[in-house]
Amino acid sequence: MGIIWTIIIVYMAAMIGIGLYAKTKIKDNNDYHLAGRRLGPIMLAGTLAATEIGGGSSVGVASKAYGDWGLSAGWYVVSAGIGILLVSFIAPFMRRAMATTVPEIIGRRYGKSSYAFSSILSVIASTALAAVQITATATIVHILTGFNLTWAILISGVVVVFYTYLGGMWSVTLTDFVQFFIIVFGFAIAVPYALSSAGGLDTVISNLPPEQLGFTKIGWKTILGLIILYFMTFSTGQEAVQRYYSARNEKTAVIGSLLCGVLMSIYAFIPAALGLIALATFPNIDPNNALATVTVELLPPLIAGLLLSGVISATLSSASGNLLAVASVYVKDIHGPILKKEVNSQNELKVSKGLVILSGLLAIGISLFSQQIIPLLVFAFTIRSTGPFAAYLLGLLWDKVTPKAGFYSIIVGTIVGVSWQLAKEPFGIMAVVIGCLASLLTFLIVNWVELKRGVPTAPSAFESNDKLSV
Repeated sequence: MGIIWTIIIVYMAAMIGIGLYAKTKIKDNNDYHLAGRRLGPIMLAGTLAATEIGGGSSVGVASKAYGDWGLSAGWYVVSAGIGILLVSFIAPFMRRAMATTVPEIIGRRYGKSSYAFSSILSVIASTALAAVQITATATIVHILTGFNLTWAILISGVVVVFYTYLGGMWSVTLTDFVQFFIIVFGFAIAVPYALSSAGGLDTVISNLPPEQLGFTKIGWKTILGLIILYFMTFSTGQEAVQRYYSARNEKTAVIGSLLCGVLMSIYAFIPAALGLIALATFPNIDPNNALATVTVELLPPLIAGLLLSGVISATLSSASGNLLAVASVYVKDIHGPILKKEVNSQNELKVSKGLVILSGLLAIGISLFSQQIIPLLVFAFTIRSTGPFAAYLLGLLWDKVTPKAGFYSIIVGTIVGVSWQLAKEPFGIMAVVIGCLASLLTFLIVNWVELKRGVPTAPSAFESNDKLSV
């Protein structure tokens, strides 16, 4: 355990060092939120992948493989990779918009009411997602230290707030780039070592219920639902979209996105395999502790230290991206445009850092109350995607849209999606799918009626519009 702790401490110190270095690169708010719009394709792919391969795609997948989903838990990440590949088709439009946030585009096209509502949804969802990553980090800290989960959450939360406060998007991007390749390499070499320590492949398989090895146990309906969910949430989620906005140019946005999708699909089933090894070897543990337990108990200390360092850093980085998303949306879309508070460049940076602290404290509170990973993750995706999906995408891709089409689609999609989620997803259809369909149909119907009546179309998505209509 001493070697593992030494590696983790050295690794985290290096990440904080990168954060301190990134702080020297921040000259203005554009650097803090968008890394100066200078990310190349490799850096973009790394930061996109590291952001999405966080608690849900590592600790969460291992937990689901240990529990109900078995090997098919890997589809959770494959679906994410396919979702990112699909987003590649709209990535150039995102970059061309020269925006900072998702609500900013909605505000340009549909007016102040849509702007305000989508901003609030984005802040709520990003805070909840940060809580998920804090919980994922805390499960590892809990196993390593023996601290109870409450203290582990508090420690993890304080670290991620400090980490984000330091360097903004530059800090997140540089650390993402390092940790993504470490986590993929660490997971890849962990599986054979863990299998060997558990008695070999035949022993592991013999100790597993046969249904746990079903490649599509979760069902094609769920797999398709996850692909749709991820396409919708990556194309409207602030922490993902913000990275596309940070790309050097439109071509970079496409190449980085495609590369990210391929990398995520390759990685997908590795944490699921570790979850199954944990089930075969330690059948009576908390599923959330599956990854940490198999790592500490079955892997050589050097590999365990590298793997857990990568996982901790990835989950912290995902949380960091979510906290930065909250700060970006508040500063760009609420503080000045909605609340009418005066903002200058220096004040904007100060408010951004203050929001990182405030949203971090809220995320810690949610984590303490919920202590869930994938259920809370999916619910946050539903909140942020179902309403704004049609308005944001069609606002980027389609010239002839009307303000009311955007507003009503956001309202209807959100109500339908959240209601379907609270109803426990009848017929096994995911809430985000139903909500986004409701959003899309509402948009198309209202837009058609408005155009037939001769209502003027909305301003362009690619021009800043300071005068927002009600």
